[in-house]
Amino acid sequence: MARILVVLWIVTSVACVRAELSVVYPASESALDRRFDDLTLILRTALEKTRPDFGDFEMRSASAPMTSMRYSQELMAGRTPNVIWTSTSVERETLLRPIRIPLRKGLLSYRVALTRAESQPEIDKVKTVEDLATLTLAQGIGWGDILVFEANGLTVSTSEYESLFRMIDAGRVDLFPRGIGEVFEEWTVRREVLPNLTIEPNLLLFYPWPYYFFVQKDNVALAERLETGLLRMVEDGSFDAIFWHYHGEAIERARLPERRVIELTNPLLPPETPLDDARLWYQPS
Repeated sequence: MARILVVLWIVTSVACVRAELSVVYPASESALDRRFDDLTLILRTALEKTRPDFGDFEMRSASAPMTSMRYSQELMAGRTPNVIWTSTSVERETLLRPIRIPLRKGLLSYRVALTRAESQPEIDKVKTVEDLATLTLAQGIGWGDILVFEANGLTVSTSEYESLFRMIDAGRVDLFPRGIGEVFEEWTVRREVLPNLTIEPNLLLFYPWPYYFFVQKDNVALAERLETGLLRMVEDGSFDAIFWHYHGEAIERARLPERRVIELTNPLLPPETPLDDARLWYQPS
């Protein structure tokens, strides 16, 4: 009888340990910030698809918003959150463990800008990277794109997320490059209070920009679980289904084939980036 109780205690203890996985992800930066709804759904789906193999889990956002740089620092230190989403770089992949399945299928490589109508005549003159260097771009504090823009000789002005929209509205900067899946929602929810804010209609910036889940360097278990779940999503079509649900309309509205493309180099791109796996990337028709 005692032996049976010991076995039951061990089984119960293991089950409890398996059920204790707590996944903490980044908090939104403002009440209007809906940029990452798709990523939280991808995260939850990947965890659900691995529940039979890895056990139960709970998911919640971090208690307070932080900059991308601060989230990386907290993750490296082993504090919360224990999973983040951010762009990749050689340095970041040295410090953190990437799950190399590009979230949003690399859609953030294609940038449409917020601007104001008064800036449009100058923007219409932009045909090359050198022309683009005559304008000032807005970016959030600590965003990885800043290094890409600066490496291409561009001028960047930084501020907190919500302040960036006010900077454009006031004409203090010329362009605020945004992901296709971000720009229309961001403009829609702010256009009444920022009436000068417009979506630039003709320009498209392109630079390879994989966006991954990252975990702490030694958190092999969570990395394995996320990679397993994401690959299952790619195989069963649920990854693409989420992508098109959240971004299909924006891709259509962006009119990519009609835009004038300015291609930038990304010196941060790690050699391990799976650029040859066509399943993982969005390709404009």
